Amino acid sequence: MEFKIYSKALYSTWILFRPERLLFDAGESVSSVLGNSVYAIRDVILTHGHVDHIAGLWGLINTRNVAMGDRKKPLRIIFPRGNRAIKAYLDFIIGMNPRLRYEIVLYPVDPGEKLFLRTAGNFRRWLVPFRVKHTPGEISYGYHIIEERKKLKAEFKSLSSEAIVALVKKHGREYITENFTKKILTVSGDSYALPPEIIEDSETLLHECTFLNGKDRKNQNHSTLEEIVENVRVSKGIKRLILYHISGRYSTRIKRLSKAFIEKLEDRELKIYFVYPEKLFVL
Repeated sequence: MEFKIYSKALYSTWILFRPERLLFDAGESVSSVLGNSVYAIRDVILTHGHVDHIAGLWGLINTRNVAMGDRKKPLRIIFPRGNRAIKAYLDFIIGMNPRLRYEIVLYPVDPGEKLFLRTAGNFRRWLVPFRVKHTPGEISYGYHIIEERKKLKAEFKSLSSEAIVALVKKHGREYITENFTKKILTVSGDSYALPPEIIEDSETLLHECTFLNGKDRKNQNHSTLEEIVENVRVSKGIKRLILYHISGRYSTRIKRLSKAFIEKLEDRELKIYFVYPEKLFVL
């Protein structure tokens, strides 16, 4: 699992998730930083229509149009259905580029809709949007990536490895396993702190963390570190917490301000990362 993330609250946010060639949000600088790597992007997934999350779309679309890459690959842009700012901006970009040499697929989605990312044999992985609270009147989503996995059926867990191998040879692997689903990734988008029932059992949680000090928040439209830590503390199954969208006021004080809150999670097998403003993760 690999991410390249750029995020500075108010200015620009984008998250490249390389295994599936997904770009969550498209703030300014995305084309400048990624360069020809924009050709690898299959889907752009937008959380909401604020300018620091969509301003880089025009550059991304134009770069793919004029650079020497494969223009046979379509670009799908997934966004919250009914978000007028996103739709108006996309209509403007496409209208200003009448000679696009590749296909752009505009794909509005509803909360709970399942969008398959990969279906190869018995392996399936999909995207599911969910509604989040951000600013009044702005339709905003977070997203889960979920995959189907297999596990040993309960009645066989006490058997020795030799006995299991014998059963597989006699009946096949399907006989001893059952399918289950796993949230491998949750991306919050700009939001209040996501409640435990949303983040529970997500292996990797990417959560906006605009305010490291809750006293600095004047309006209830972003998250504080204290709220996120408390919700993670009471949630099971989270292995990695990546905090992004951090206000520039904390650029030199991230470690000091976060220390007391992070100590509350020290008894957990949990890795915690802060993004300011840019970071590459290979997990």
